[in-house]
Amino acid sequence: MFALVDGNNFYVSCERVFRPSLVGRPVVVLSNNDGCAIARSNEAKDMGIKMGEPWFAIKHLEHQGLVPLSANFALYGDMSDRMMSLAAGLGPSQEIYSIDESFISLQGMRGDLTNRARSVRARILQWTDIPCGIGIGSTKTLAKLANHIAKTAERKPGSYPDILAQVCNLTTLPARDLNDVLQATQVGEVWGVGRKIAAQLQEAGVHTVLDLVRMDPVVARRRWSVVLERTVRELQGMQCITLDEAPEPKKQIACTRSFGHSVTDLPPLIEAVSAFATRAGEKLRKQGSLTSQVLVFAHSSPFREGPRFNRSVVVPLRRPTADTSHLVNAAVLGMRRIYEPGYKMAKAGVMLLDLAPGSVHQGELDLEKDQVKDRTALMQAMDKLNRRYGKGTVHIASTGPTKQPKEWGMKQERRTPQYTTKWEDVPIARA
Repeated sequence: MFALVDGNNFYVSCERVFRPSLVGRPVVVLSNNDGCAIARSNEAKDMGIKMGEPWFAIKHLEHQGLVPLSANFALYGDMSDRMMSLAAGLGPSQEIYSIDESFISLQGMRGDLTNRARSVRARILQWTDIPCGIGIGSTKTLAKLANHIAKTAERKPGSYPDILAQVCNLTTLPARDLNDVLQATQVGEVWGVGRKIAAQLQEAGVHTVLDLVRMDPVVARRRWSVVLERTVRELQGMQCITLDEAPEPKKQIACTRSFGHSVTDLPPLIEAVSAFATRAGEKLRKQGSLTSQVLVFAHSSPFREGPRFNRSVVVPLRRPTADTSHLVNAAVLGMRRIYEPGYKMAKAGVMLLDLAPGSVHQGELDLEKDQVKDRTALMQAMDKLNRRYGKGTVHIASTGPTKQPKEWGMKQERRTPQYTTKWEDVPIARA
């Protein structure tokens, strides 16, 4: 038994927590540099705005009341932590699948799971003001499907029975009612069935989830793939996907950004890759790994007129490390090596390659006069200070002043305050 807890229109819901005036209004949250819509309120969806639609294509809807906001990922991450800590109370183990979704194992749980899920949902709403949908099924794929039904039944009354709104437990439905629900759901709504596969399935006469459930898994594997076979078996109630409580460490770690404005000079590019290497180092230490190579790249925009630039270089490190200063030095060296004046850079980034567990060290002969100091404790102290007092409190000098706007910084003209992670932005309650 599994449950999937998913925040409704999560980014928009986070914004509405601190700006109640946005409730009931069409709102979109825009991606980095205010490029395209990555979250939409139900009212924005009703206006016909699609996920990923470019901002310039929907900008005219401001005259009809559309409220655009720049992404505030610091706020969303903190609100996600709060929501997930409450969702964990639903069962004994949890897999945080994304910033707004988490699978909960219900193994060994007794009693009325539907009422328990409703209580957890009410607690999340009361303590964080984030509305969510909860789906329960005998497999992760069925739980994901149940979550879709719970959210759709609430947003579009009449599409499914009202009793399935907000919390949908497919395991309690009689066989006939379950078949009716599956028959009312398009095959493209199944987790793991993308647009291409959905189109192919429809051509083969598989239009609804019920049609897919009745498909022979062997046929699914022969005509499509082992992935679709696994999906069919999961829909039939056979558990093929387990709960991933401890995700595998990443094999590569990247930090890249598109610039808010074109950058032509070397100093701001050095600032940028220094900041990216710093962030990548934090992620590296968080998963307890070391890196042996640092890739640095920069390129101009393929959509703007002018000379094109697209180069990268891999800088090998003398020893595997997670020390920010070593990573920044390598990133700066790489940027100096690939840089040429006369180009308008639109994006740059740093990628850490050849990762290895931090517990494994390569031994070597002691032939150097100056011993390399172990600065693990220093890095841990720096991470702890930055977590407690805010990102960039302690930083490498080449990243530049933290209080001044960056020439290479992202375009975020509509970003709301970081209400929960920045002292200056914490709301003040007045009697």
